[in-house]
Amino acid sequence: MSNVLFVCIGNQGRSVMAERLFQRAGGESHQTRSAGSRPGTATHPEVLAALAELGIDASDHVPHKLDGEDVAWADVVVATCDDSCPVVPGKRYLNWQLPDPKGQPMDEVRAIRDEIVRRVDELVEELTHA
Repeated sequence: MSNVLFVCIGNQGRSVMAERLFQRAGGESHQTRSAGSRPGTATHPEVLAALAELGIDASDHVPHKLDGEDVAWADVVVATCDDSCPVVPGKRYLNWQLPDPKGQPMDEVRAIRDEIVRRVDELVEELTHA
């Protein structure tokens, strides 16, 4: 079992999608969390809508500030931002460099979501067979 931490700035978009999609793909084989270096107040509505299209309800997500407990817990840290994502030294670190879905048209948000699905599926497969 691996603990995977998805990080970004606000913990309102990309990291939320990645966390919820990883929960679905990883089942009980792996654990996941998400956090942001400067968390906002709520998940972006377009992210909630894109996840809902896949039957995932993320309306209960509360943006969370990245802290030492998250870092200590994680085996793998995945940065989902395309800009100044937090760097976590001493951990396996992946940088996915995804565009921000905030304020984007739903077609763009779906494309970001679908790219996250692809990357999450690859990561779950890799971790399961490691």
